[in-house]
Amino acid sequence: MESYALLLGSTLSAGTVLAIAALGLLINEKAGIVNLGAEGMMLCAAIAGFATVVHTGSFALGLVAGMAAGALLAALFGWLVIWLNTNQYATGLALSLFGVGFSAFAGINYVQARLPDTPKFSWPLLGDLPVVGPALFRHHPLVYLTMLLVLLMVWFLYRTRAGLVLRSVGESPQAAHALGYPVRRIRLAAVMAGGALCGLAGAYISTVYTPLWVEGMVAGRGWIALALTTFATWRPARVLLGAYLFGGVTMLQFHLQASGVQVASQLLSMLPYLATIVVLVLISRNPAWIRANMPASLGKPFYPGS
Repeated sequence: MESYALLLGSTLSAGTVLAIAALGLLINEKAGIVNLGAEGMMLCAAIAGFATVVHTGSFALGLVAGMAAGALLAALFGWLVIWLNTNQYATGLALSLFGVGFSAFAGINYVQARLPDTPKFSWPLLGDLPVVGPALFRHHPLVYLTMLLVLLMVWFLYRTRAGLVLRSVGESPQAAHALGYPVRRIRLAAVMAGGALCGLAGAYISTVYTPLWVEGMVAGRGWIALALTTFATWRPARVLLGAYLFGGVTMLQFHLQASGVQVASQLLSMLPYLATIVVLVLISRNPAWIRANMPASLGKPFYPGS
């Protein structure tokens, strides 16, 4: 019973990383922008957050530094694709490759660095409950804030005027422009907000989830988060559920190994990526359903003069 409680607890932690990044990408795509650079942004944010904690000792500042790094790279990406009208897919891939290389270069001197002891968190009374306490009530506050963020995003997108404007920009930027909305600035704001969330996810990995720095430590989570937006059909609540699903698959490999299951570790490591491919294949069998939920102008450039 205790092992299953630990599996549930680790699933929540692993799913939080994916959920934060996927929610950021969801904001981008709701505005009509596809950003394939999540992996690179998360890596740069991971080293920015880690280096900040090493030099300041503050985990909060580390998370803020990660958000700033993600937002800065996203602003560069936004300037290229929104104002210069470069191809969104090629620019996103370039950003991802840049992030992988730059983070490896910037992190050379931090490979052996150690962070201060990570603070332990526990809900009063609830954290002391047997089984349930370790599974649900001893997590970093960001785990619970992510759940709250999902509720806030649902409210923002579907219950506020600003959310309606954002969705209208993603559906028909020409119509939004004709009504007088600054489409380019709205898209840039969405891209930077999404980049900040991807940066938060990256900094969370290097400072809280696995408090160390290793080259390439994001390990494909940016790509999984990108797939999650399609898996969730661009709905925030489904993003959270999908993140926990993929997080559970990721942690299942360690649970099976600890249980003595005689399976090659390489095969178990493939599980989250195999699950991603299977889900995308199943979803792609119904393209009409995807089109019905996908923002109509996703990935399409906008020219104000046209």
